[in-house]
Amino acid sequence: MRPLTAINLIILGSCFAITFSLAAVLIVVLVLGDDYPRLQSEFEPLLKSFFIFLGMTTLSAASFYSLVRLHRLRFWAQGAMWLGLVATGWFYWP
Repeated sequence: MRPLTAINLIILGSCFAITFSLAAVLIVVLVLGDDYPRLQSEFEPLLKSFFIFLGMTTLSAASFYSLVRLHRLRFWAQGAMWLGLVATGWFYWP
């Protein structure tokens, strides 16, 4: 495995883990939100974060697949993934 492919796989795994965890928390908030108003107020930022990381997971999966298959658009997919990573960091930067 080439180094760029390994880095891409690490990013894909991290994004997938965050997306899966956010989905689990969303389910808990949907189930308990009526009983706990503070949880209901956290629903919108949580949903926003879920969709950001769902997009990052999709971008990194497409980039990883294109690198493994040596697709002709692999450099565009890599660029989109890195741009998404920078945009995600910029969004969460304090």
